[in-house]
Amino acid sequence: MNLAIKDIRHNLGRFALTCVGIGMLLMIVMGMGGIYRGIVEDATLLIDRVGADLWIAQRNTRGPFAEVSRVPANLVHRALAVPGVGEAREFVYHTIQRERNRRPLRISVLGLSWPTDKGEWIPLTAGRPLGQAHFEMIADDSLGLTLGEQIMLGKETFTVIGLTNSMLSSGGDGIGFFTVADSQAIQFDVPGEAVRLERAARESRGRRNEIGLKQPELLENAVRPAADLPQIARPQISAVMVSLLPGTDVETVSKTIAGWGDVSVFTKNGERELLLQGQVEKVRRQIGLFRVLLTIIAAIIMALILYTLTLDKIHSIALLKLIGAPNTVILGLILQQALMLGAIGFGIAYMLGQRVFPNFPRRVILAESDLIQLAGIVFVISVGSSMLGIWKAMKVSPNEALS
Repeated sequence: MNLAIKDIRHNLGRFALTCVGIGMLLMIVMGMGGIYRGIVEDATLLIDRVGADLWIAQRNTRGPFAEVSRVPANLVHRALAVPGVGEAREFVYHTIQRERNRRPLRISVLGLSWPTDKGEWIPLTAGRPLGQAHFEMIADDSLGLTLGEQIMLGKETFTVIGLTNSMLSSGGDGIGFFTVADSQAIQFDVPGEAVRLERAARESRGRRNEIGLKQPELLENAVRPAADLPQIARPQISAVMVSLLPGTDVETVSKTIAGWGDVSVFTKNGERELLLQGQVEKVRRQIGLFRVLLTIIAAIIMALILYTLTLDKIHSIALLKLIGAPNTVILGLILQQALMLGAIGFGIAYMLGQRVFPNFPRRVILAESDLIQLAGIVFVISVGSSMLGIWKAMKVSPNEALS
């Protein structure tokens, strides 16, 4: 005869509501861990997917993801000249916010080094990689764009020719993939009036300069587009991605590039650690604190519930003692209730999470190791919480059954 099950049947409604409450609390604890896993996955996704062995960024910066980095575009050719380098690609990365259907649309713009990189490494769910140097983009599903849709960014209109899934930035924004030229055109786009004012200011500075006074014909160049003037450098890129030849020592190539005075170089794992120790570290500690607090709260709530359930059956416990039932029977009654409460609550948490978590704005990834760890914590909480009820049960006198 299982006394715990009989007691649960006697108070089925209250026990069921208690299990639901515990389950929802455990679901939040479970979700906290899943949110952290999702943040880590989003933060390191590009580094893992792109497959570059080395990242070359601006000197004294921490790369294109942790902070702003600016390097000249010709750095690609310098990198290719290093022994052991098999491929070097331009990398442009920035975030923009526009308005679509009267709602804000945030896009993390990533520039692909056309034609070397057409986006074949991107896991497409529909469409194709980039097929031309301009006016095409690959969009993540979270942006809400459809295949074939046209969107105006800057002064140009881009057509969505490919869709991908779960390609998000560390901030949770969907990534849009363009060529480097298009991503720079979006990044450095300025209104026409600003362009006219800049050209007028350029001409004014030339008229005050001695060279402009001696050679007035040079002032004709002042009103030309900046891209046509050899004195003005090309727009800078965020970083250079380097892939090494098979068998090449990463540390040797890294030390060679690190010797250049204008850049910093990071390995794939080094760039990954920079992200995890920078952007993700504070989030990890904050989520960890919330998980600890919620776990403690869950333990306190379960202890109080089991204590209350024990108080409700003081007369029954005293009667069991009066007829000679051993203490192990009474201990088993309370402990079994605690374990059933924890197990059912954990099951409810998992089933609710499977339905609720996909609707969260950030990805929630439930790793098997985290679920096993949480199950162990729930077991410890269940056993520990039953101690208060067991303590109360042991203090019950058999004479109370006669009162």
